[in-house]
Amino acid sequence: MVNRKELHPEASPQAALGARLRRLREERGWTQDELGTRIGYSGRHVSAIETGLKPPTLRFSRQTDAALGVAETGESFEREWREMRHGILLEGFPEYVGYEARAVEIRLFQIGIVPGLLQTLEYAWALANADVKRGSITPQQAEERVSFLAARQETLARAQPPMLLIVMDESCLRRPIGGPDVMDRQLTSLIEFAELPNSVLQVCPYEVGERRPFNLPVNLLTLPDRSLVAYAESHAQGHVDREGSSVVPLMRGYHQLQGESLTQAATVAMIEQARKGTP
Repeated sequence: MVNRKELHPEASPQAALGARLRRLREERGWTQDELGTRIGYSGRHVSAIETGLKPPTLRFSRQTDAALGVAETGESFEREWREMRHGILLEGFPEYVGYEARAVEIRLFQIGIVPGLLQTLEYAWALANADVKRGSITPQQAEERVSFLAARQETLARAQPPMLLIVMDESCLRRPIGGPDVMDRQLTSLIEFAELPNSVLQVCPYEVGERRPFNLPVNLLTLPDRSLVAYAESHAQGHVDREGSSVVPLMRGYHQLQGESLTQAATVAMIEQARKGTP
């Protein structure tokens, strides 16, 4: 039996990339040597990347994307390499995005800003440019951030897209981002999203008050095998959780949140009112 090293994707972005590389390789039934032959590296080198002993290079990432057929997708190793290099992704988020690209159901709750997957690029740019002005990121990092978001959105527009169940706090509609024109187009985009056959969009209104079960954003994924993945983050770190003992209560709370929120028809009516500037 070959000694198989246990991976700890939560340890660092590099470790998360290595774990995802192993998963995609094994899904195709390839050994490390077989993948190495396809991308021009030794199996030993592939092993070092998977176990986090070596960081990937740009060439390695591009060759791997081509071999695995994930170039220009949310699972692109080149894109993740660039994000790691520029340090604009929270630790844990690359691992989450890998799961997100395979999910059959995506449940999100957001406070204050429209969830990333539903943002127009103008809206996303307004947020990124604000961070540039504050000195939090560079202009190049802002471009990488928006490009990464666009790739995530494209990944979900696949032949069999996941079911998207989105709840937004009312503050997401009321907080102006990017000026009136940007907000108008963003709100229009939300209405169009609500018309999709694989979407459920709800707003949790202010009057729910203390009955709202979450005070932080929530990301919940259902994978093809019906297992659950949760993602949460603080200002400095993100964390992926697959433990049923902690994820199941989040799902229960999400169902309670949906029960307290507006119906999709009432949600669309509120968005229309927000577009017109009426209370």
